[in-house]
Amino acid sequence: MSQPKKKKSPTREWVDALVFAVVAASLIRWLLLEPFTIPTASMEKSLLVGDFLFVSKMHYGTRFPKTPLQVPLTHQKIWGTEIPSYSDAIEFPYYRLPGFSDVERYDVVVFNYPVEFQYPPDLKTNYIKRAVGIPGDVIEIKNGDLYVNGEVGFKPEEMQYSYDVITSRPLNTDFFKEYGVNPESFLAFTDGSGYLVFATDEIISRLESSPVVTSVTKRIEKSSYRDPRIFPANTDYKWNADNFGPLKIPSKGETIELTKENLEKYFFTIEKYEGHESVMMGNGALVIDGQKVDNYTFKQDYYFMMGDNRHDSLDSRFWGFVPEDHIVGKAWFLWLSLDKYESMFGKIRWSRFFKGIE
Repeated sequence: MSQPKKKKSPTREWVDALVFAVVAASLIRWLLLEPFTIPTASMEKSLLVGDFLFVSKMHYGTRFPKTPLQVPLTHQKIWGTEIPSYSDAIEFPYYRLPGFSDVERYDVVVFNYPVEFQYPPDLKTNYIKRAVGIPGDVIEIKNGDLYVNGEVGFKPEEMQYSYDVITSRPLNTDFFKEYGVNPESFLAFTDGSGYLVFATDEIISRLESSPVVTSVTKRIEKSSYRDPRIFPANTDYKWNADNFGPLKIPSKGETIELTKENLEKYFFTIEKYEGHESVMMGNGALVIDGQKVDNYTFKQDYYFMMGDNRHDSLDSRFWGFVPEDHIVGKAWFLWLSLDKYESMFGKIRWSRFFKGIE
């Protein structure tokens, strides 16, 4: 006669439920959807600080973890400590499940910050920007305007630039709030003459109509100015955030001749993202794994990312291309939005609930 099945203790049931919840949440986060919070103003006003959104892993295909030995539901560090949440004792090559689509031009994409080289690609800090250029595109920026393959690029409705707003008297936060400018999007000049304001065309048009605003000037870098922060580094190109390129985005299988110009533009990409043991440049030649090469064939696709807040975004203009193996997923829809400058129920931006991301 079989023994009756022993009933689980309340503690055992609680532990089993917790383990099931962690496993289920980890699988959903890895395979399907991952929550993401907008931490900076680089995408304003298309996306706002305090927006909570879901990132779809399904659209571009789910990546297999490069370092499978990870503490579930962590990223880089174990919560509240400086202890790494992963081990690199086992590392897998890059592989991605089939997705619904490729990254399309002007998609809003979450990706791993490429130049954070102290972490494996899939554990680098998550960034969110707009993919303004896809493999094979030629990117150019002229006087602040984006051009893709020689044509004027897409201009998001809520795109922002920075402006010098000169006023007849000091203004306060409430004044700017009436015009839709949050406290982190303006800065008073030290001489009291006015403000540096990050705003959309619509907001600027309204500000210009104010009797206390005497002039508004868009901040655009001169085409003759070389910004040393701009990609690629250590070149003589007179490129800056407002005047950049032309620069072609590498595509998988594309072969380039390693001319002096191409070495200046693509050496960093080949060295850092193409998976070679050793990449060096000497006497104007590229040496890969001990062999001098005269041409190079790219192993993966790359993307050019920019924030919609064009003058307050750390993006591909500063650190270069985003490799395909750094793509996390497509920003899909908002599920909550909180304004930290409001209180109680006023913090909730009700109009942004379940809003799709375009």
